[in-house]
Amino acid sequence: MDNSFLTQVSQNVTYVLEFLAIVLMLFLVAYVAEKVAKKKRGDKQRILSTRKMAMIGMFSAIAAILHVMDFAVPFAPPFYKLDFSELPTLIGAFAFGPATGVMIEFLKILLKLVFKGTSTAFVGDLANFVVGCSFILTASIIYEFKKTKKGAVIGCVAGTAAMTIFGTAFNAVYLLPTFAVLYGMDMETIIAMGTKVNAAITDVTTLVMFAVAPLNLLKGSLVSLVTLLVYKKLSPILKNGRK
Repeated sequence: MDNSFLTQVSQNVTYVLEFLAIVLMLFLVAYVAEKVAKKKRGDKQRILSTRKMAMIGMFSAIAAILHVMDFAVPFAPPFYKLDFSELPTLIGAFAFGPATGVMIEFLKILLKLVFKGTSTAFVGDLANFVVGCSFILTASIIYEFKKTKKGAVIGCVAGTAAMTIFGTAFNAVYLLPTFAVLYGMDMETIIAMGTKVNAAITDVTTLVMFAVAPLNLLKGSLVSLVTLLVYKKLSPILKNGRK
């Protein structure tokens, strides 16, 4: 394990503990929703089976690779990156339930931190996890209660909307101020980075409206489209291990 990662953990222990508390809370939300949906349709399968655990490991590894392969977008400052790690996470959540989706999302972040560390004092990592979960949980919980093509479409649309709205608000209220404190920066400096790529960005509100919102909308739309195109063909293989 990278020593710099351990150093960053020790230096930001309170923030890491908050991170872990959020992970636990979201997992409990997913677990309860999944239990209710299974009871409603008479499904007695365990939420975490041996096969599911194996699939979680596989999808987490794929998601971590995609997460590392992030890239900047022309309409946002460089600390905002686009990646498609939610694609395997959403497919896994559709196949095995919301609790699986949260676990994949968390393990993805953990693998990324172990092998690459953090360049944002864990702020970007928390953002990716929580905002990603707002998308994955919304989409997969809806699909868990309505396992039809229509349910998948509604889930993806609602998930994209939730990620766009929540991600925008979460950045403005919590993540950007926290990032500024941890890095010893003032908000004017952060806003100036946004103004450099988009003159319409003049304050926190315009920063999240013109950078964060379109980024999450683009990501959610593309991930949803690909998932809807491939999930039906992948589902029997994932669940039964055969074509």
